[in-house]
This record gives sequence, structure tokens and C-alpha cells, in this order.
Amino acid sequence: MKKLGLIVNPIAGLGGRVGLKGTDGIDVIKKALDFGAAPSSPARAIEALCVIKRLGLEFELVTYPAEMGADEAREGGLKARTIGNIISGKTTAEDTKRAAKEMLVENVDLILVAGGDGTMADAIEAIDMSVPILGVPTGVKMHSAVFANTPEAAGEVAVRFLRDGLPLREAEVMDIDEDAYRQNRLSAKLKGFAKVPYEPTMVQATKEGSTGYELADQKAIARWIFELMEKGRTYILGPGTTTRAVAEELGIYDSTLLGVDIIRDYKMVAKDVNEKQILQAIEGKPATIIVSPIGRQGFVLGRGNQQISPKVVKKVGKENILVIATLQKLSSTPTLKVDTGDAKLDEVFRGYIKVITGYHQSRMVKVI
Repeated sequence: MKKLGLIVNPIAGLGGRVGLKGTDGIDVIKKALDFGAAPSSPARAIEALCVIKRLGLEFELVTYPAEMGADEAREGGLKARTIGNIISGKTTAEDTKRAAKEMLVENVDLILVAGGDGTMADAIEAIDMSVPILGVPTGVKMHSAVFANTPEAAGEVAVRFLRDGLPLREAEVMDIDEDAYRQNRLSAKLKGFAKVPYEPTMVQATKEGSTGYELADQKAIARWIFELMEKGRTYILGPGTTTRAVAEELGIYDSTLLGVDIIRDYKMVAKDVNEKQILQAIEGKPATIIVSPIGRQGFVLGRGNQQISPKVVKKVGKENILVIATLQKLSSTPTLKVDTGDAKLDEVFRGYIKVITGYHQSRMVKVI
């Protein structure tokens, strides 16, 4: 009988909607909780486990105690054998490393890890490429090529690997310096490689940054966005270099490259905002969301812009979302994706959406 290991980082993603760009460090966790952040990782882990149960795979589930897996397995309707020990409510990166090592001893066939880039970096530090691993995306930073597109996809890929024997590939595990990230600087490091089930339609690629060759196209996009803007309307400007070009077209040169800003009447009215601040800014006002997909991964919502939450999207409306991307970016991202954490909302985006690609230029791109 196949063995599946399960490790859940219960605090992964805690800082996303409150705009903290991660949860590395006790001080950041406390700040996120003070801001009213709620854990999302356990619920997303349960979504993956529910798919595994529904697909009827016969296997043994091995996990860590309480919120690091046992609780989620029970909620997902699966029996699990619990190993190891933790101090519930005070889990750390060392718990993740220890859990990964102990699952290696258990000879599991695959470790399912619910977390973000930092969680994955901890896991591979402990096991290197000794056992295949697959990420359930629950963090704020998910640039690594080890995560399934959604929790549901993680469950399906895990079953297909254990039951049908999907091939493996070596995938990069990246992590970002969170302190630099909060100061608007992107400093990503290669932490190592992992063996990951190969299913390119359901497992994401490594994030790809914009190149200098795209600058002219970004400026052309920004010019059209400027012409489309209406006085009195609130614009929620997502992260990225393409959206930054929009701010610069407005004469705003201190926009938040890695966060979300609010623009109204062609001026910045709030910088690096969280979900609560966005909701306050758009209350009773017409609003538009401007976002750009992540290079190679294709995510429009749910990766690095969790401040633009399901509540925000529903309030603004799909019809008031502008997606912008250069043709070069779209060449490596032929389809777009959403993973807001709200399955019904994600379904609303399925189909085709218009993407602005230049000055008075656009194309319809499929959202999967």
C-alpha cells in the first residue's frame, strides 16, 4: 500500500490579506494577528484532502499532530497515523524540518506540504531530493515550481502519482527575503531542488520576471490605461512592473512594486494597502482592479496579491477588472489562472478574459 505524508504549516499565508507579504518570524505573525488576520492554510489543506478522499485512493496517510496535519485529515474525512510531537499553537520552521525527516524514515512515497516558499525551503533542507514532494499552495510567496495550481489540483496530482505513477521532474525551490520584500525590493534565492510529480497543466512553473525588452510595451499599455481612467473612480493597482508603468504614466514614481496601491483622480491616495483598507476605499464608490499575471505561472489573482481578496473582487465585480500583460509575457503564459481561495468565485473567471497588451491592443486569453 502506498504511503502519503502530510505536513501543514498552519500559519502559512497569514500575512497575505493584511498586506504583510509573508509570515516569517514571530513578530510578523503577532502583527498579522493584531491586524485581524485569520489562518487560511488549514482550510486549503482540507480542500486537497477532500479531493483525495473523493477519488477513492487506497493508501496510508502519515501526518504530524494537531494543526500540522492530524486536524486537517480528520476534517477531510481521512484516517491518519500520527507521528512526532509539537507544541500546539506554537509551531515553528523546526517542526516542519523534523516532520520531513521523520517521514523520510517512514518511507512515504510522497510528501504533501501545505505552505508557501518558506515552508518548502524548510522541508527540502531536511530531505533534499530523497523523497518526492508536492506543495498545496497556502502561502503568500509561492514562486517555487513545486506547488500545484490550486489545493484541489494538489489532491488530484497526489492521487495520480500514487495510483498511476506520474513521472518526476526536478523543480526549483525559491524563497524571498521578506524584509527586502516589505521594502519594495525583490531578492529571491534558489534554496535547492525537489523531485515533483510531473503534471504541467496542474503544477505551476517557477515565477519569471519581466525583462528590459518589455519596457516599451509596458509604457504603451500604461498610456492606454491612462486614457481609459475616469475621474471619481477608484483604481486598485496590483503588484508588478507592468502595473508600476501605469503609476509612472500618472507621474507617480513611488508606487509599491510588490504591494497594492489605491489611485483616484490620477493621484495616489493610499499606498501598500491591505484588504480592510481596500474595502474602506471602495465603499460606495465605483472601482476598477488593475492586475498583471505572474510570468510563466499565469496567476492573475491569488499569488502575491491576496490583499485583493474574494470580498474585494466581489464588491468590484469581474466586469471591472483590467488585466494587463505584454505579448512577451503572454508568450510564456498562454493561459491564465485564478486561485482566490473561493472556489465559486474562481469558477466565475473560467472561460476567456480580455487582456490589454499594448496601446489600443488587446487579446482574449483563456482562464483555466
